[in-house]
Amino acid sequence: MSMEFGDLTAQITGDRLVTAAGIAELRRLGWADGRMTPDEAEALFVANEISDAPDPEWCDFFVEALTSFVVNTVEPRGYVDAEMAEELIARVDREGRVGTMAELELLVRVIETASSVPASLRAYALHQVEEAVALRDGPTRQGEVNRCGINPVEVNLLRRVIFASARECPAGISKAEAELLFRIKDATLYEANCPDWSDLFVQGAAQYLLGFAGDEAPDIERMRELEGFMNREGAGIGGFLARIAQTDQREGFGSLLVSSEPGPAALFTVSEQNWLQDMLDADEDLDDLERALIAFIDTETGQTFVPRPSPAR
Repeated sequence: MSMEFGDLTAQITGDRLVTAAGIAELRRLGWADGRMTPDEAEALFVANEISDAPDPEWCDFFVEALTSFVVNTVEPRGYVDAEMAEELIARVDREGRVGTMAELELLVRVIETASSVPASLRAYALHQVEEAVALRDGPTRQGEVNRCGINPVEVNLLRRVIFASARECPAGISKAEAELLFRIKDATLYEANCPDWSDLFVQGAAQYLLGFAGDEAPDIERMRELEGFMNREGAGIGGFLARIAQTDQREGFGSLLVSSEPGPAALFTVSEQNWLQDMLDADEDLDDLERALIAFIDTETGQTFVPRPSPAR
């Protein structure tokens, strides 16, 4: 670590204050030779921990600098190996929790940026968001954000990690990730949630269920069909939820399960149907998000999935 870089980070740590001029100078010094050293990276972690209420400009610099360090340190560049992922988790973890929003954003940015990351890093980042939602506490609950249900910051982080995983993994969204979405849904069912949460839940669970969990990735045309359906006016998730509300008022839920306009063929296997039934059985009643998921599956596959009555209902 250069003396100048070390002096500046030491000053930030001592003053507990990050200035715009200090960030500009760190940018110059940190990349003066085209790379950041482990000592320089450690100095940034320490400065982030000590600084009082760092502003967005500091968080942007912290995440940008350390993402480059983590992703490009180990050869081949662009890949994060298990050892680097373990070291990163150990550096930000404090008794199972991430302390700052900048550190949580760093984890997510690394997952988005790298061509490949270990499953353990994705699982750790997702667990941090789930814990924040369940406990109503954590870095995503700082500042002027909704402290009930799941807030926009948490929905955004979940979406970025889950769909970055789908980009990288031949199996798409994993069973564990889909089950996490169901757990969060159950934990926030009667709360004031971010409006985008319903889209994320149905998109994520559907991508796991509709043939994307096999050994091969869906081709480009198949992904375009799915994306087009999700975004089609009147037929996307918002349209499903509106139809559910109207159907509940007029006729009850049963009629919603009959598909009048089947979408492109998708595989919905017996094992996936059994998994979905297990998820539905985990709570007492079919809720709106579960109904939207079933309706989406029915339209996408041309099949009719009728959930069996569960002992809990």
